[in-house]
Order: sequence, then structure tokens, then C-alpha cells
Amino acid sequence: MAWTTSDIPDLTGKNAVVTGPTLGGIGYFVARGLVAAGARVILAGRSWEKLDAAAEALTEEVPGARLDRVALDLSSLQAVRAGAEAIAAATFEGGGPLHLLVNNAGVMATPQSRTVDDLDLQMATNHFGPFLLTGLLLEPLAESGEGRIVTMASMAHKVARKAPLGFPTAQVGRYSPWGVYSQSKLANLLFTFELQRRLEKAGLPIAAYAAHPGLAATHLMANGAARTMVAPIASIGEAFVRATGQSPEAGAWPALMAATYPGLEPATYIGPSGAFEGGGVPKPVSASRLARDPEAARALWELSEQTTGLSYP
Repeated sequence: MAWTTSDIPDLTGKNAVVTGPTLGGIGYFVARGLVAAGARVILAGRSWEKLDAAAEALTEEVPGARLDRVALDLSSLQAVRAGAEAIAAATFEGGGPLHLLVNNAGVMATPQSRTVDDLDLQMATNHFGPFLLTGLLLEPLAESGEGRIVTMASMAHKVARKAPLGFPTAQVGRYSPWGVYSQSKLANLLFTFELQRRLEKAGLPIAAYAAHPGLAATHLMANGAARTMVAPIASIGEAFVRATGQSPEAGAWPALMAATYPGLEPATYIGPSGAFEGGGVPKPVSASRLARDPEAARALWELSEQTTGLSYP
């Protein structure tokens, strides 16, 4: 039986965090699905203006929606720590604990840029920031007795030919925006699978999942990927995605399934069921062999702890 949003159970009394809930994007529709089912959702993002716009639209679409907003810049380790503190405080004020964290925010194939921590922007935003945020929120997630963590990956992880290892401040060779993006998405899966192994070993009542949206026509193309292409190619690329891709609303379905489907096996990876996983109803899908490499995952984990200064339980 195919999963649909009607399969989302009653989430009344549940507290969730969704990062990157930009109006019209995948995170927005993830948040909408959760609040429509009764959850209280903390919207976490860089721009207060965008958070306000998303909250206003969600309240219009779902009257009575229970929402909070927290500033969160995943590209800055200091900002992530501040954001995690604000999320924990908002969760407590709303009657805690935390039941769900959806690591949705990210950037795609942006031009080469370094963060305030001298990290690559894509690796910081897509992996190191979420790694730190997740670790800082493990305690409130565990307090729920049924915590879930969903991290948004991508089909692009399959084109990464080596594990995302090495000193993260190093600049080696010519910068490849798409190459680094695929590495960051591979990191999302390595993180998810290693996280689940460690959660089980620590005996924490939390399950980790990953999801990917397929080929979804989102703002990421215009905000990042298109800027690294020659103008005509960028226009063709955007037109192709609009013509063949699924909507951001449909792109949110895999994450919603991972976040809410009862009895889902931990470490499951959810994506669209259509041709080449480009679209369609969500189902469990396969990750690349490299993404399932436990040695690569452990090496990335050690690097991530060193980079963020956080050691998990």
C-alpha cells in the first residue's frame, strides 16, 4: 500500500523542529504536514523575515497552527550552539520534550566560499552544522522516549566517488561546486547510518532516518546551483527541473514519511518511488555502497567531532 499524507498519525502533543522552512520550499511543506497533524513546530532558519513569512502562511493554511521561530545559521558553529540553546528553551517553554528533528536546511552547488570558522560553506551548512545541532539536541530528544531525527540527503550522493574526508579547512585543487555538494550529501547518509549505530550502542530511545526529495523544483537551484553555471545552461537546467521535476510539496513526502511512519525500521532511507527516484510516492530506497561503508562513516564522525568540538555519547 502506497504511503500518502493521510497516513500521518495524530501528532497532538508532539514537538518538532524543522530547519530551513522557507515559504514554498520543502521544509515549509514538511512543517505544514506536521502542524496539520497537530504537532507544535519550531521553525529554525537564518532569516527572521523568511521565518515570519513561513509562519504567517502556515497559520493561514492551518488555522490554530502551533508555531515557534528560532534563529539558526548552520554555517556558523557558534550560531548553531546559540540556536540549539534557543530550541531547547522553546521546547521546554512549550511543554517539552522534543520528539522530532528534521535537518532539512541546506545549500546546493554554491560558488566557493569559506565560513567564519574557515570551513567550506557547503560542508558547513549541509553537514557540520547539522552534526553539531543534532548532538546538542540529543538530550531533549531522548527525554521524549521516542525521538526521531530525519536528515535530508540527495540522489547526488551517488556521484561522490570518495568519502568526504580530509582536513575541512584545506583547499585542494580546483573547486567543484557540484563535487562538493555531492560530498556533503554523502556525508548526510554516512552521518545518519553511523548515528543510528551509536544511538543503539548508547541505549538512547532515538531513531535516525534519511530522506531525499527526488527531482523537486525548489529555490535551491536559483539560490545556489544556477549561479555556478553559464547563464544559458542555468536557464536550461531550471527549465528542465520545472518541466520534469515534482513540486516541493511532493518533495516533502519522503521526509514526512520518515518523520511519522509508525514502526519504520531505524536507519531507513526514504525517497520517491518513480523512475530513477525522481518523483512519486515515497518508499524505502537504496543508498550507494560508499554511503554504507562503516569505516568511511567512522572516519567522518571523528573528523566531525574534531571540527565541531562536540563529542556524542
